[in-house]
Amino acid sequence: MKRILDCRGSDFRQMGREELKQAIRAAEGRTIMAETVVTSQPLLPEVSNPEVMKAFGADMILLNMFDCFKPVVNGVESYSIFQSNAAGSVDEKIIQKIKELTGLPVGINLEPVDPHANSLEKLYSLPEGRTATENSLAMAKQLGCDFICLTGNPKSGVTNEKIEQAITLANKHFGGLIIAGKMHNAGTAGSVFDLDAFSRFADAGADVILFPAPGTVPGVREETLANAIENVKNKGALTLAAIGTSQEGADEETIRAIALSSKRAGVDIFHIGDAGYSGMALPENIQTLSITVRGKRHTYIRMAASALR
Repeated sequence: MKRILDCRGSDFRQMGREELKQAIRAAEGRTIMAETVVTSQPLLPEVSNPEVMKAFGADMILLNMFDCFKPVVNGVESYSIFQSNAAGSVDEKIIQKIKELTGLPVGINLEPVDPHANSLEKLYSLPEGRTATENSLAMAKQLGCDFICLTGNPKSGVTNEKIEQAITLANKHFGGLIIAGKMHNAGTAGSVFDLDAFSRFADAGADVILFPAPGTVPGVREETLANAIENVKNKGALTLAAIGTSQEGADEETIRAIALSSKRAGVDIFHIGDAGYSGMALPENIQTLSITVRGKRHTYIRMAASALR
């Protein structure tokens, strides 16, 4: 077993759910997850956003707006897009390609949409491939995703009740690492910081409970987060603090302040969202987040390490 700090491409290729979870736990609050919108034009036309995120210090790659049944990531050339075998099933290798380009674990967002949600605004209608259903979870497994994040984008209508149900489905049909929680209200009424819901997510079998980081949504303070983290960690879950309210495009000092507050609260994984210039955080902000929570040594090693190691 290794800390995720010490893991390279050859290590990640051998990891299952429990090994990845233990590698994150062993790193003691020094894991960076960066997110990108797969439908966006890449920040740099010569390389994909996942490659840039790895180059600036990310340990884990999260793909947003990824459709399991139409698997496309702009800027990444897959081996065999929609190549069907004799049985007619899709054999898409795009997740594998991203793993080979970055040498990192790759996961996707799936959204547990509630058609009866009490909405605050007009909600989007999502295709099944982006929602958390039995079929999409099984396809995420077939595609080779290392983890899934059960959460909600703006105007998606995701509720905590549906997230809890999706955790049970994911344990049955996916089998990889499960992250669950809301970065913001996703267009619905109610409190995004629901202590009872966090406990239910852990009891339902989520490996990582997702919280909005202090300072990202109104009212989430460091002390509040620390108490919630202690509760779910007592249930065996890991924790993630998300910067998912467009502050990934703010100045570096804002990122540093959020990171230190999250670290003091006891977070295991530091997430940075996709709302920068072009479907990802500003690269400098990924690097700042990494340096803040683990220093230049581990940041530069991750930036420099070849995916072939």
